Amino acid sequence: MKRQRCTPATCQRGSSLIEVLVAVLVLAIGLLGIAAMQALTLKNTQSASERTAAIIQNYAILDMMRANRDAALAGQYNEGYRCAAPSDTSSRVGADRALWIQQLKQSVGESACARVECNANRCVVGVRWDDERATGGAAQQVIEIQTRL
Repeated sequence: MKRQRCTPATCQRGSSLIEVLVAVLVLAIGLLGIAAMQALTLKNTQSASERTAAIIQNYAILDMMRANRDAALAGQYNEGYRCAAPSDTSSRVGADRALWIQQLKQSVGESACARVECNANRCVVGVRWDDERATGGAAQQVIEIQTRL
């Protein structure tokens, strides 16, 4: 019986193909991981954007109240959580609240509701909204700011 000697071209058949397949598999798993991280980043960015908009809108109503300080200290801006803009905009307080709710819905989302509570010189302004996209479930976010007028 005669043994055949192998040359590198005849003995190594297929091993390069296996190496390529393993490399493609590792690359595919890495790309899937990157795609998952990107999706999570987009959700968290949206959530952070909504929180920022809620804080900006809280300061907007506080500025409106400071411009109409006597009415704010008299409690005319006080109201529990309101999810729709008031229809009575004939007074300055009503116009301020309507503008605030409209801007809040545009910047935070349609689920946004807001409240104002002033006692003596201390005021609390709160915004709540549904942030289920970022959390994967019905997660209500609430941001409140307390200040003195």
